[in-house]
Parts: sequence; C-alpha cells; structure tokens
Amino acid sequence: MQELLLKWYDREKRDLPWRQTQDPYAVWVSEIMLQQTRAETVRAYWTRFLQAFPTVQALARAEEETVLKLWEGLGYYSRARNLHWCAQAVCERFAGRFPEDVAGLRSLPGIGAYTAGAVASIAFGVRTAAVDGNVERVVARLRGIREDVGTPSVRRALLAEAEALVPAARPGDFNQAMMELGARICLPAPRCELCPIRAHCDAFDAGDAASLPVRQRKAPPRAVPMGMALVFHGDRVLLRRREEALLRGLWCFPGYEGETEGEAVAQRLAADGVCCTFLRTLGHARHVFTHRVWEMTLLSFSAASDACPPGWQWADREQLAALPLPTAVRAARALAADILQATLE
Repeated sequence: MQELLLKWYDREKRDLPWRQTQDPYAVWVSEIMLQQTRAETVRAYWTRFLQAFPTVQALARAEEETVLKLWEGLGYYSRARNLHWCAQAVCERFAGRFPEDVAGLRSLPGIGAYTAGAVASIAFGVRTAAVDGNVERVVARLRGIREDVGTPSVRRALLAEAEALVPAARPGDFNQAMMELGARICLPAPRCELCPIRAHCDAFDAGDAASLPVRQRKAPPRAVPMGMALVFHGDRVLLRRREEALLRGLWCFPGYEGETEGEAVAQRLAADGVCCTFLRTLGHARHVFTHRVWEMTLLSFSAASDACPPGWQWADREQLAALPLPTAVRAARALAADILQATLE
C-alpha cells in the first residue's frame, strides 16, 4: 500500500513551494499556515513571509505587529502569535536550531502532535505520523474505524494505526502523500474511483466510505450582534488594540457585542473615555468565526476631541492601510478609508 501511494504522490502531487525544501524553519512555517487554510491561499503568504523573515532568527527579532501585518488575511491570528513566540523559544532554548525529534518539537509553544510529526518526518526523516483532519479521514476509511473518532479511546486507536502505516523509507513524503490523498481524493464526498490504494481500503470494500469518519456533529456558530464604531476626528479614525482572546493584539474599530443602536454605542464609547456624537448608520457586514458570527452594524461618530484612552490610537488613511487589522473588519476599513479620502478632497 505504501509503495502504491508513494508512486501516485510522485506522479500526481501538486507543485507547492514548501515541498521543494527540507529546511525545518520553512517546513514549520508552511505547516502552521496550512492549518485551517487552503494550500492555494497559503502559497503567496508563505513566499512573502519567508522573504520578510528568511530565518527563524529574523522572525524572533521581529516586532509582533509586523508579524501580524504580514499574516493579515489568513485569519486565526493566534497562529501568528504562536509562530512568533515559538521562533523566540527556538532561539533562546535551542540556539536557533529546531529540535530533530518529536518530543523536542512538542516542547515548543504552538507546536502540537500534528505539526511536530510533520516537521520531524519532512525535515529530519523521522519515522512518525502526522495526523491532521485529512489524514484522520484517510486512516478511518482504510482501517474501517466506525466509532466516533472524537472519543479518546478511538482517537488513540486511530493514531496507533496511522503510526503503523508510516514506512521507514521516505516518511516525510509518505505523510505528505496521505495529506494529498485526503485533500484531493479521499474527500468528505470520496472519489474512490480515483484512489490509488482503494484495494487496501476497508471502507471501499464495505461501500460505506462516505459515512466515515464518524464524528459528533458540531453546534453551528452563534450569531452575535455587534455595533462597530467608526469614530472620526478630522482626517483620522479611531482604533483600539483588542485585548479579548478573539483577535487579541490586532488593531480594530471599537466594537460592542449586543449593542447596535448608535446612541447606545455612543454611551459605551463614553464609558471607555471617548466622547463623541452619533452621526449615522453606514451599513452592515458579517463575518463567520469558528464558534460565532459577528452580525455587524457599522456606525459613524464624530469625536469631540482627539483624546483617546491607553491602547487606542488615531490613524490617518495611510496608517489605516499599514496597521494589522483583521479580515473581519475589511468592510469597515474600506468605508473608513473612503470617508478619510473624502476629507482630503
């Protein structure tokens, strides 16, 4: 089975830039970016990121805000912060060299079992599995695991099966072949007719591949009304650095969950130390996170002065473009930029 899969991978694999290197730093950056993000989206980000930070030392020395700005648009910003912290840990604890074993890699912040397995196998040739969601699906079908893969005992059994599949030769290529198979062939709606290893697949034999793996259904994300305040003073707009876990460390327009009326948001702003007058409702926007959906009402305000609390700042049009803002407020940023441009004309 391993030989068949590797032959298919050698023939059919996508030409992705991180597959041209075994540099553990470059491999690690790609694996972090690929979590929750499609490979075609990651391609350009990975290239830009390595141009800006060609070594782990360069990343460790960077300002967090610079890292977040380069990450802008990829989402899941905790990945960028963990990447930065991990680079600093590699430099401080391992003299700028990544550990070559799974245990050493897992001791670093932000590196879990999957990432450690991927880096160890691809960069260092360690015989170990790398099980992400795609690989989990492949293994569950290959081995006919028909119990909930979210339960600890079943998860342990699946990981043991995954480890047993990895060959001593080319473990990194094998893990990438498993990922490739899960991303292109062994999809949630499986394309079994194209699978190079279907003759070895329990689920294919049983005809129930589409029903595997078994997972408890997740609750849908919760809708949260949000008043997003665009507060202007002359040719500048007010931003605050978020301290909440969601989007922590990113600059954002002041937002208030549960408040969508202009006067109510003005009162919340006043309580935060910003005196302003509500002008009008600019529009609405929506952004889906993993566990919640922001249903945003975009509101315009005029500030009485340029005083602002600690952790807040005024930004002109150029600064608004340069600062790291989350994708969630893309519509608000575009509106703010248009309004600021109008003040200059």
